[in-house]
Amino acid sequence: MTKEIEQKLRDEIRDLLETGKVDHIIGYEAGSLKFSTTPLITGDKADVDRLVINPFIYNNLSVFLRDMCGKVGIVAKKCDARSIVSLIQSQQIARENVFIIGVPCGGIIDLAKVEKLTGLDRDEIDDIVWQKEKAVVTFGGNTREFPAKEVLADACLGCAPSDFPEYDIFIGESESLVAGKDLGRNKIKELEEMAPAQRWEFWKNEFSRCIRCYACRQICPACFCNRCFVEETEPLYISPVPKWQDNLFFQAIRMLHVAGRCTNCGECERACPVNIPLGALSKKMEEIVEELFEYRAGMDKDAPPLMTAYQLEECEDLIR
Repeated sequence: MTKEIEQKLRDEIRDLLETGKVDHIIGYEAGSLKFSTTPLITGDKADVDRLVINPFIYNNLSVFLRDMCGKVGIVAKKCDARSIVSLIQSQQIARENVFIIGVPCGGIIDLAKVEKLTGLDRDEIDDIVWQKEKAVVTFGGNTREFPAKEVLADACLGCAPSDFPEYDIFIGESESLVAGKDLGRNKIKELEEMAPAQRWEFWKNEFSRCIRCYACRQICPACFCNRCFVEETEPLYISPVPKWQDNLFFQAIRMLHVAGRCTNCGECERACPVNIPLGALSKKMEEIVEELFEYRAGMDKDAPPLMTAYQLEECEDLIR
């Protein structure tokens, strides 16, 4: 089925480029490492055969849209499509300049989880494929099966079942291998069960490891300020030296800035070179937004952005 969808995707995008309906496309091609992909941005129809669709299409490609000119075709998973809608809501891109090619996504496989479960590294594994709700891992002539919830990326475990919010064409059929809001809350539950002092110590230790590389900011579609507050010198908000207090302050402010725009795609945590569990922060922030405002980011391109709309009944709830 994956190969059929992949071929149909190539045919559709080739037609879009040949007919001039789009000037460029943003999709996925095979990465340099086994079981990896990398973004493919091209306007050359000869490159179309490099496009792939598999359980390792990690990147949220919407992050590239603000830097593109002309009409752009983009391959989008559900969380990516929500990010695109959020960018449209915030007037960062125009809907008429984007051609959204929706693709089914039952969730992205976390290779590190597969390696831990099998005791193998990626070079020792021959293949990993979905079969219904299980990941089938082939190695050395042997196979092992794992339930989807054991190998999916954490952000995918917390992906709430919903309709694909926006697309021009959809290839294949929408699917969800794992449903259940609580599946993606393991880290949050662990933190909520801690005493406040213990939780503070946890984040102190985590942000002591932060090297302030800003990979989380750069990969995030919702972080689109032309100049970030951390780069301001008058006033100087935080020290350029990556002290844990300033690192925590940076992430706290960043979470507030992306509230109502973050789709919890998990890119910030995936990009972190020291593996700080940033996904727990973004997921908790998403839950707070939904609880306080009954709002989910990127679901309706015609709805006003969260922080630009006001309803009278909000006042009483927030003051209480």
